[in-house]
Amino acid sequence: MENYPEFDPSIAAEFGEGASVATFLGTPLFQADSLLNLLIRFAFNLLVSWIIVQFFYYKKSRRRDYYVTFMLFSAVMFLLIFLMENVKLGIGLTLGLFAIFGVIRYRTETVPIREMTYLFVIIGTSVINGLALNIPYTDLVVGNVLLLLLMGLLENQSLLKHQTSKLVLYDKIELITPERQGEMIADLEQRLGFKIDKAEVGHVDFLRDVAFVKVYYHLGKGETNTINHITKVNQYNG
Repeated sequence: MENYPEFDPSIAAEFGEGASVATFLGTPLFQADSLLNLLIRFAFNLLVSWIIVQFFYYKKSRRRDYYVTFMLFSAVMFLLIFLMENVKLGIGLTLGLFAIFGVIRYRTETVPIREMTYLFVIIGTSVINGLALNIPYTDLVVGNVLLLLLMGLLENQSLLKHQTSKLVLYDKIELITPERQGEMIADLEQRLGFKIDKAEVGHVDFLRDVAFVKVYYHLGKGETNTINHITKVNQYNG
């Protein structure tokens, strides 16, 4: 009987895999491992972004327009980073993406500081999840959990008092002088119904005998106010 060499599974798998992968113009048409990795990481990043937006941002702000914006930014940024990984993104290009998306100004309005902060967090989280291809899934999950725990701690109103401000068009112009500021604050507290920490006088219109006064106060537990600085109907986005 003829002696045949022993069967080597690794060699068979190597040749079998190479023969079964179809390509088009030198690019594989389908790779199961790559596709599965994309779907798992995309779903994980989307879940983390949804937790951030739903339970930390939207719970207080109730801005549906930014809700959609944050989720779309998360998905697009992750896919951009993940699918460009084969191009070997350098640190310069990565920082360039932060610069492009981190200083966005919409033409219709200036993005408030809280919205800009959450936009940066969403972009940063998507970049981390998109670039972290060579670290274990455990490390990736722990890193995202630590971020969520930190955000939950900082958003906890029982630990940090939330000071906000309100812009008031004040009609008692005789009280805006520095020596009568105490009277002005007392009058504003009586008319607004809350304790004022500080008041600043801004633009003064002597023709109409009014002045803009910015008052600072603390919100009560569980209270939110997202339209404090809106002074015109067309500035309200719902």
